[in-house]
Amino acid sequence: MTNLTSVSKVKIKQRRKHLKRRRQLKLLQACWRSLLAGSIAGSLLWALVFPRWTLQQPSQVLVKGNQFLSAQAIRSQVQWSYPQLLLQIEPQQLSEKLESQAPIAEATITRQLLPPSLTIQVKERRPVALALPPEQLGDSGSPAEVGFIDKQGVWMPKSSYIAPGENFEIPNLKVVAFKARYRPYWSNIYQTIRHSTVEIFALDWRNPSNLILKTELGNVHLGSAYTHQFQEQLAVLARMQNLHTQVDSNRIAYIDLTTPESPSVQMKAVSLDRPESHTPVQLPLPSLRNLLME
Repeated sequence: MTNLTSVSKVKIKQRRKHLKRRRQLKLLQACWRSLLAGSIAGSLLWALVFPRWTLQQPSQVLVKGNQFLSAQAIRSQVQWSYPQLLLQIEPQQLSEKLESQAPIAEATITRQLLPPSLTIQVKERRPVALALPPEQLGDSGSPAEVGFIDKQGVWMPKSSYIAPGENFEIPNLKVVAFKARYRPYWSNIYQTIRHSTVEIFALDWRNPSNLILKTELGNVHLGSAYTHQFQEQLAVLARMQNLHTQVDSNRIAYIDLTTPESPSVQMKAVSLDRPESHTPVQLPLPSLRNLLME
């Protein structure tokens, strides 16, 4: 019995030591977890207030992808005061703000902590035409400011290019009295003009019932601004490139393509009293048919 009692006491003592070590280990683990959590929290707090993680000057805002707007012009749209805490910048909000500016179609924002910087990757709208306001006053349907139009028909104020990039060029094509309601038609019209063999200098939309083209052959009347015959009309115009061989170009009042199946050339009437009378007379049909058959 004595031996059994001694063995039991030894086991109890060993068990107590084992339990004590486990309690000490758990306490140590709890301390380490607390220390680790405190370190992480402290690191985050330090990161938020650490002065080196701020944008101190505009040069830390990098602009990429710009061709027509200068980096300075894009930075000016941000309208920040410096220093600017980098982690407080919301990339999505900044993207939406920049994309609300007409010349910028798309903006992607990337933050970098070391070294602290912000990258703005932009996709610009390329101006393809110079938009001129109508001469008439009070035409609220047209912008009163000179601007530009991209190939999708988005109007952009000229003032947005106050600091243009090195690749920016004022388009040769001019559009007078462009209105928002013409935008659905613009893309097809512009693509047709681009591929035209007759050089087109301007589109005059002041009269919605008669779109006028200013071309190397003279003024061309197309009729309704909403015409769906534009490609056909320009195809007929291309066949009239040798018009100057049949008619003195100085005597042409305008080319009438309102009905492309029956084109006509309106001439300035010449009289002894008024040598430069502008009363239009139609070019004889046989001459025009011969010209179109060449």
